[in-house]
Amino acid sequence: MSAGSARPVRLGPRAVAALVLVSAVGLVAFGWPLLAGADSGLAHAEDAPWLFAALLVLLVGVVVATIADSGLDAKAVAMLGVLAAVGAALRPLGAGTAGLEPMFFLMVLSGRVLGPGFGFVLGSVTMFASALLTGGVGPWMPFQMLSMGWFTMGAGLLPGPDRLRGRGELLMLAAYGCVAAFAYGTVMNLYGWTIVPGLGSGISFVAGDPLHENLVRFLAYCTATSLGWDLGRAVLTVALTLAVGPTLLRALRRATRRAAFDARADFDARADFDARADFDARAGVDARAVSGVRAE
Repeated sequence: MSAGSARPVRLGPRAVAALVLVSAVGLVAFGWPLLAGADSGLAHAEDAPWLFAALLVLLVGVVVATIADSGLDAKAVAMLGVLAAVGAALRPLGAGTAGLEPMFFLMVLSGRVLGPGFGFVLGSVTMFASALLTGGVGPWMPFQMLSMGWFTMGAGLLPGPDRLRGRGELLMLAAYGCVAAFAYGTVMNLYGWTIVPGLGSGISFVAGDPLHENLVRFLAYCTATSLGWDLGRAVLTVALTLAVGPTLLRALRRATRRAAFDARADFDARADFDARADFDARAGVDARAVSGVRAE
């Protein structure tokens, strides 16, 4: 790694396996009502505690796998805590006002600099911390944690993490933030739509109906209920990414470079042997000298 660059945290095979597993669990948690029968007794509120428990275990698994693959240390954990705290503090500044949520741009930039594995954990932990801060703890929280984890991880999967810099990178991040802001809202709608009855014949979820018919109703539901909210989130994310992005990217890369997350200890067995031999020789000389003094 050159002195002027910082690479994202490497995603090794164990971290990839952990992320695939947690994402598979999340997809099942979000999508199973679409495939359930009419008499299945849909209740996301009931499966939320189980999902939350599984998510915590899987998040620990992602962290452990990332540490094992990349050699992260206490400095990485400290940066994770700082960024999660900042993101949690940013969320209440706009939540509840036309979807203006400034934490999303921070997740985009952090995921880009720190990589997909670190980004997934950061997004999930940030949403958990913000829920505790704002009192937004409920059956929706584990679904929000998953969605934000995917949102941040996606930024870490964008192309050119080592080479693309400057205006091109900033425009790519802004475009991703715009698209992902709508995607986040759409995924969260999938959670809420299946548990809110009586919305209307054209947009209500009907358990047991063919998948394509429910998907048509779901698109109508998103358009009628959350399109304006998602638009506000997307516009603010793009604006903050373009305005603050260059400065924050430099700061994050500088912090990552100084922390040297991807530096690995390299032990030279020959040098270690020579050092031990030199120490033993010096110790022997000193011992003989002391013995001579005592003899005199």
